[in-house]
Amino acid sequence: MAFELIDLPYDDKALEPAISARTLSFHHGKHHKAYIDKTNAAIEGTDHSGKSLEQVISAARGSDQGLFNNSAQSWNHGFYWHSLAAEETAASDELKSMIDRDFGSVDDLKGKLKERGAGHFASGWVWLAEKGGKLTIEETHDGDTLADQDGVNPLLVIDLWEHAYYLDHQNARPEYLEAVNGKLNWSFASENLARGKTWTYPS
Repeated sequence: MAFELIDLPYDDKALEPAISARTLSFHHGKHHKAYIDKTNAAIEGTDHSGKSLEQVISAARGSDQGLFNNSAQSWNHGFYWHSLAAEETAASDELKSMIDRDFGSVDDLKGKLKERGAGHFASGWVWLAEKGGKLTIEETHDGDTLADQDGVNPLLVIDLWEHAYYLDHQNARPEYLEAVNGKLNWSFASENLARGKTWTYPS
């Protein structure tokens, strides 16, 4: 069964002015769709057909770079859409306690995400993750992902590829990060923390 482009969990204008409807139309409707289409084309008629997206990513890592890039990017984008929210959300008591312990405060964590994202060279992703009972900020380059990484539970992710922000913020990545920090979905992060590494790309 082929993978499908998942719907956005909000209206295409819901993230404005941080992310415009025009950016979402390209980012979701063209970039994300292209990764899905290329993944489906690559697995058609192979042993990967019928596997979950996470299984495809794991099998392709280190053996089929093209398939890995497209399947991992498909997963990352699905996770990214859910990492953002149209309305303000709050962290659970468990997540808030861990944030205070490991970063000082939610605002301090946002500052660290902005700092790491702004300093990341070229394309990639900046993640809030749980590892060994502690919160950590992780970076992956290009199309790499935490989806198949043992011992790491991704909670939120921010896309650092230029197509995520160039129409709205041009080359001002720090401006984009500041804006998108106000749209982070702490409820989604709290759910991921509570259930462990179980978020899967919808089939």
